[in-house]
Amino acid sequence: MFEIGLACAVFGVRHSNLHNPWYDLRLCGVAPNTAAGTPGFVLNAPYGLDELARADTVIVPAVPEECMDGTREIPTVLTAALRRAADAGARIVSLCNGAFALAAAGLLDGRRATAHWEHTATLARRYPRIDVDDQVLYIDDGDVLTSAGMSGGLDLCLHLVRRDLGAKVANQLARVLVVPAHRPGGQAQFIERAVPETDDDSLTPVLAWATENLHEPLAVDELAARAGMSPRSFHRRMRAAVGTTPLQWLLGQRLARAQELLESTDLPIDHVGERSGLGTANNLRRQFALHLGVSPTEYRRGFPSTHPARDLRTAGSAVG
Repeated sequence: MFEIGLACAVFGVRHSNLHNPWYDLRLCGVAPNTAAGTPGFVLNAPYGLDELARADTVIVPAVPEECMDGTREIPTVLTAALRRAADAGARIVSLCNGAFALAAAGLLDGRRATAHWEHTATLARRYPRIDVDDQVLYIDDGDVLTSAGMSGGLDLCLHLVRRDLGAKVANQLARVLVVPAHRPGGQAQFIERAVPETDDDSLTPVLAWATENLHEPLAVDELAARAGMSPRSFHRRMRAAVGTTPLQWLLGQRLARAQELLESTDLPIDHVGERSGLGTANNLRRQFALHLGVSPTEYRRGFPSTHPARDLRTAGSAVG
């Protein structure tokens, strides 16, 4: 229910003030108009699995525990429907342990994928043709995407919005949902200490300052000094608090700033590099190719100043 709720919050609520048209979310089940129970809740899926073949994006939420350990088979009508949707060109997405349904359909064979870290060993054992990574929040493999559990699913949903509608819309939606605007997929699933040892979160002011000064040549030593720590302590606190290193965090913020500038301005590429802190146009191109798989110019073409009307549809699939 949690994973379905995430998809509904992102794609099922009409955020027409952020982008119009928004997505058209349809809940689909093995048998339409039947309820699947979980403690305290019931869910009705008004659409059948035939709807998946007409969707642009198919999202599979977590499957029941017995479908992961093999004591209950994932319905063949579901796996067949997922294959038909993939053959029709749909983008296939799993949240948390929905990866087991994608694996049963053969859609993860030869691919890198993730799921909730408690169940990645089972996924790797049952489906040895999958390159299972238990460390990351989500994996974008183009037309097939998988996420870790719980909040990792929300990170992936926001990533999809970012891919479809751009960083500005995704950031605005994150503010509406009161969640971090961008946690890169390569960030660790779990961190050493989620809550600081004291009530004084000394990282918050310095990270806020850094995001306002990305155009400057920020050094880890300077950030550590602003936080009143040694570089070694700052590095350790960053790993514990946000699950990544200071340099990796800075790179993620700079890439996000460059994306927003490319979407919302006509600045030349070299100016985008300067304002995002990525430096020269050549370095901007190199970082985009390495982390986004496209050039800055190609990225900008996908986000003209006036977006043409697009039919944004996505379908959620529930194992009944």
